[in-house]
Amino acid sequence: MSVKIRLKRMGKKKKPFYRIVVADARAPRDGKFIEEIGYYNPCIEPNIVKVDAEKAKAWLANGAKPTDTVKYLLKKENVIE
Repeated sequence: MSVKIRLKRMGKKKKPFYRIVVADARAPRDGKFIEEIGYYNPCIEPNIVKVDAEKAKAWLANGAKPTDTVKYLLKKENVIE
């Protein structure tokens, strides 16, 4: 089973916010996920990013692959180098 760390879209139309989740790569974007490890709100200035660093590092150590956007957010929060 391939595991990815990716964004799950939430919120209203034209006012999105995202949860950072660990999910099976075959699951749909807003479908079933394994664990929620943080959230990201791009609509507020400055953008809000909250990540549970311990959980993120544990999933990365177990082989989870972050998407490009999540990788950028994790670097911004100093979870990965």
